[in-house]
Amino acid sequence: MKIQRVEVGYLKENCYVVSANKECLIIDPGAEKEKIKRVIKDNKVLAILVTHYHFDHVGALEELKKEYNVNVIDYKSLKNQNVGPFSFEIIDTKGHKEDAVSFYFKTNNVMFVGDFIFKGSIGRCDLLGGDFKAMISSLNKIKGYDKSMLIYPGHGDQTTLGQELLFNEYLRGDNYE
Repeated sequence: MKIQRVEVGYLKENCYVVSANKECLIIDPGAEKEKIKRVIKDNKVLAILVTHYHFDHVGALEELKKEYNVNVIDYKSLKNQNVGPFSFEIIDTKGHKEDAVSFYFKTNNVMFVGDFIFKGSIGRCDLLGGDFKAMISSLNKIKGYDKSMLIYPGHGDQTTLGQELLFNEYLRGDNYE
């Protein structure tokens, strides 16, 4: 599985194009449809995955959905999915927003988290739909995953669960249990 990050929009949101066998998934197409299409190239788009519905994560969603005539997989699909060569679990990770989910590709040990977790931090919980108690519950939910799991956030650089358990005060649970 190949993962390509496409930084889009003025908030520098991370859209991801995940590909294998000339097929791909688009994760969080926040803006700049043409920039995303240049990364897709001649891959067949199978679906678009949405971690949550903030404008910076879905700005190009409708255009790409129509252009490629594909389904959107989001918080309404809380079950394991098999889409072409891709198999992933959808995890309810409320906190930053009430519709937030993360996509865990167990075979590759990677998780796409949107604004749930950032390198050294977490997504804001003070915006409409945010809930800090739900965030802590969601963080506790993923603490048991493989520590070498790569985390691909909606903004900034990737990290690992192990790194976040060591250095991210929210995942360490400092004063939040």
